[in-house]
Order: sequence, then structure tokens, then C-alpha cells
Amino acid sequence: MWITVTVVLASLITVIFKYVFSRSGPNPFDVDTREPLKPMVTVKKEKNKVLKQGFLASKVPENLDAVVIGSGIGGLGVAVLLAKVGKRVLVLEQHDRAGGCCHTFTEKGYEFDVGIHYIGDLLEHKPFRCMLDQLTNGQLQWEPLDNPFDHVVLGPPENRRSYPIYSGSKRFPDELKRCFPGEEAAIDEYMRLVKKAGRGVWFLALLKLVPRHLAKFLVYTGLASRLSSFFRMGSRSLTEVVSELTENKDLRAVFSYSFGTYGNTPKDASFSMHSLLVCHYLTGAWYPKGGASEIAYHMIPIIEKAGGAVLVRAPVNRILFNDNKEAIGVSVMKGQEEVHVHAPMVISDAGIFNTYNQLLPKDLQAMPAIQNQLGLMKHGEGGLSIFLGLTGTKEELGLKADNYWIFQENNIDELLPCNVEEAFNQDRFEGVGGKERPSISLQSKNVPLLFVASPSAKDPTWAERRCKSTLSLVSFAKYEWFEEWKNEKVKNRGAEYQNLKDIFCESVLEVVMSVFPKITRDKVDFIEAGTPISNSHYIGSAKGEIYGADHGTARFSPECNATVRPRTPLKNLYLTGQDVFLCGFAGALAGALTCGSAILHRNLHLDAIAMAKKNKPVNTKKLE
Repeated sequence: MWITVTVVLASLITVIFKYVFSRSGPNPFDVDTREPLKPMVTVKKEKNKVLKQGFLASKVPENLDAVVIGSGIGGLGVAVLLAKVGKRVLVLEQHDRAGGCCHTFTEKGYEFDVGIHYIGDLLEHKPFRCMLDQLTNGQLQWEPLDNPFDHVVLGPPENRRSYPIYSGSKRFPDELKRCFPGEEAAIDEYMRLVKKAGRGVWFLALLKLVPRHLAKFLVYTGLASRLSSFFRMGSRSLTEVVSELTENKDLRAVFSYSFGTYGNTPKDASFSMHSLLVCHYLTGAWYPKGGASEIAYHMIPIIEKAGGAVLVRAPVNRILFNDNKEAIGVSVMKGQEEVHVHAPMVISDAGIFNTYNQLLPKDLQAMPAIQNQLGLMKHGEGGLSIFLGLTGTKEELGLKADNYWIFQENNIDELLPCNVEEAFNQDRFEGVGGKERPSISLQSKNVPLLFVASPSAKDPTWAERRCKSTLSLVSFAKYEWFEEWKNEKVKNRGAEYQNLKDIFCESVLEVVMSVFPKITRDKVDFIEAGTPISNSHYIGSAKGEIYGADHGTARFSPECNATVRPRTPLKNLYLTGQDVFLCGFAGALAGALTCGSAILHRNLHLDAIAMAKKNKPVNTKKLE
């Protein structure tokens, strides 16, 4: 018996290693493509020549190797990877500019980012930084944030506590211990568990790259959970874990504060997902010099150099299939006309719900394999963004290169996102079609969660490009509150919709002024809100979510991750981005690498690591 078990295990390990270390296809990281740094382009018209190339049938390159739907970082990332091995790729974007959540926009002379507030793990010569350098040919520059880079603010103004969050694998816990004397053991155990869960994430990529039958075997035998600490802890909620560590409610909140980066309250969030986030920022936090639009700006030329293109105002309305149910291209709406674009491969960065529910023919939507994947995922929470334009310099306004997470109370689970309407105000009224939404007697003092960041204070090139200060604010709101206006004209959805947005703006402004005393009403020159239906319009999210599919504990089951893969049940159709791997900038890029690995038949994650090791200088020091 033991001989049989040994033979089976040996065979299994051999097969796994074959796919983990597969090198059969071309390697996008084979050659270091970094170039000498070029002067930053700050003229808007020049940048728009790259970021705003409108779709015309005449601009579609001939002999395409692939079409990518969506120009978020997951779409651009896989397009660049393919371009680097000589593939001709067309990226199609429904918005009027490329970049997805990496784009910026300007109103009344103020520039705002919409999704990039800070990125971690960008020490030079680390794999993630190395990968980004290759995807932008070394032209994307990063500015470190202050340390502390985050501040957790708990409680109402009359009883407010603020806790600084520092980077550094040693400094982070040491500073927490200074804030919470007597909780040293809890903090040390938290760090041990975070690192343990984070180390097992490699198995998540493995389940998506090995053959489907092998992935299922690993899941249903329980080996996936046995072999990976990430999956062993993935089913445990953040609240469950931190509640076992300490009775101190403020410390529990500090342990859990950044749940807003993936959108699930601690009681619903996977501890493994949260662990990855904590580990991501242990080495520091950075912001792209020149703003978030620099990311797409330096990726698009690589796609073009290989004979591809990135075209905007190109809404894909369906994926084209032949009689054998093989993807053969896409249909783009140009006004009232359909333009067919053919390619032997279609890659979707539009999200799993948009791809399967909106872009597939009805008969293919109904396939059991497609429905099985949809049944394992659910929509994430709707995002609410508020943009403030301020008169005054960062010094005059008390703004720094850091972020604030402001909570009404330390019992985070009772605040967001499920009970946000109750946290705002108990009173409600029925809207058109019976939709419940917050009462217009909303109490501003009760904003349950607010993330505050200042792109103007983080970007060292800001003073050269702009003379006005900005704040980008993020919270959550339900798609259903705004759904009745989804078909109205953008920027003219009616007085009632605007009134509801104004209520949120006023509520948020009260919180901002209470935390930043130098920001007063007379300093506020511009304020605007982006609701979940704004997200649907501008970034194409199905229900206004900003982090794609829900990131609760169910998302981190071995079964879900073995089933939702870059290679779909339909031949020649692939998924990329955050629904394939994880949410956020790094997660969506990991989705692009995973998708690229499936297409090129090699493990690009390991290729990026190998290049980082090759480029690593001898004197690299570890951040303490």
C-alpha cells in the first residue's frame, strides 16, 4: 500500500513540477528591455495622442494575433507580455481614454486619479518592480510615500484616536507595540499568521495553470489545502482570526483597517486576502510620478512597436464564435454600426460577469461550465468616489504624502458595506421603482468609512504640471440606490440624482474638515461624486464595483480558484485581470501574468522572479 501511495505522490509531484517550471513557450522576460530614462511628457495634447486614439476600422492592424477587451492593467499587461514575444495585439477600450482604473481626468484645472492611490512591494530589483520595469521599458518612475504611509482614525470627533501605520517588516509591528502596550504577543502572532498565509499564495497560481483535471484532483483530495497555508487560512474570516488574538477593539480595527482595499468587511473577508495586502506594504508604499496615467502611457508604445494598437471609444458588444464554439473575434459598435474585428484569440479584461453575461451568445451563456463559474463568484460592493479641488498648497492645507482611513467607530463590522445605509441614517424613503436609498435627512457626522488621499501631495512633479491641490476620497454605496438613473444621460441624470450626490458630498466634506483643520469651506473650489453607476459608465463594472468580483471567503476556496481560470471553457477565449487572480493593481497584473502563462505555455511568474535575481545587485539591503 505504501509503495502505491509513494508512486502516486511521486507521479503527482512530477506532473506538478512539469507545469510549475514549464518553459516550452517564448519568454517575455528573456531580455532586459529597460531604456535610459526619457524626459517626462507633461503636455496634455501629446499624452492624449497615445491615451486617446479613437477607434476606426481603418486603424485596426492586419493579421492580428489577439484582441483584448478592456485597457485596465490586466488587459494592457497581457497585451504587453504578448507584444514582447512578437505578437500583434489590439486592445479595445469602451471609455474615451486608455488605462481603466489607472486613468486620470481633469475638471476645472484639477487632475484626479480614480484607482491608483498607492502601490506596495516596489523596492528596486524585487520581482514585482522588475516586472513593472519590463512592462514599461523602465520609463515608469515611482515616488515613495511618507512613513507612516497610512493613518487609522477611529471614533467620532469628541473621542477620536489616530494610529500611524509604518512600513518595514520590523518597524511595522514595533510601532504597533508602542501604540498598544501589553499587546506584544497578539501583534507578534498576527505578524506570524500574516506571513504564513502570504507565503502560500504560489499555490493559487498553480491551480490556475495545471490541467483542469489535475487541479480538480488537488481540490477534491484536499491536497490543495494541505499543501498551501494560503488555502488553509483562506476560509477563515479576518474577524475570526483577529478576535482570537486580542480583546482590544482598537487593535482589532487596526489589524483590519485596510479591508477597504478589497471591499469586504472583516467578518466576510478572507484572512488570506488580507495577509497578502499587509505583506504587500511591508516594504513601503509608492505613487507613480506624473500621476496614474503614466502607467498606460508607457505601456501602449510597446504594444504599438510590435504592430498592435490600443483604441478607445470602442465598446465591444459581443464576442464572435464559429460553428465549433471557438472565439474568432469581437464586434465593436461604431455609432449604430457593428464593426467585426477578427483574431485567432480573444482575451477579456472586462470582468467575468460582463464577459459571460453580456458578451456571449445566449446558448453559450447557458453552458454548464460557464454557469458553474458564475455560480462560484458574486458581485463586489459598489464604490463611491468623491473628488475635491482645493485652493492652497499642500503645506497650507496640511496635506502630506500619506493616506487616512477614517472610521466612525472601532467596530468595523457594523459599518460597511452591508449596513452602510443604517450607519448613515435609520430613516429611508422609497425611490422610483421601490428602490431603497439613504434619506435626504442624511446625518453627515455618521459617514462610516472614508479613505482620504492627496495625489497632489504625493506626486513630486505636481508643482511643475499643476498649481492646485486635490483630494481623492473613497467609500462604498449600494448600486441599487442609484440604479434608477443608470440609463439617463451622463452628467445630466436629473435633479434628484444630483441632490443625492450632493448629500454624500456634504457628508464627506464634514468628515474631511474635522480631520484636516486647515481645510475649510472657503478652500473648497470643486467637489464632485462618482457613484456606482458612474463606475459602470466609465470603467465598465457590472454593478459599480471597483474591485471586480467579491473577495469574501468563498472566493478563496480551492474549488473556486481551480475553476475560474484564464483559459475559459470556450476555445480561444481567455480571461485576464483581477477576476482571474486578485483585486487591485498588483492582483490584476498577477492575473495578466497568469493569463500570459496559459497562452505562452510557460510560468511567467517564475520568469519575472528569475529576471529579478539576474538583475539584483550584490549590495541590496533588506528594509527593516
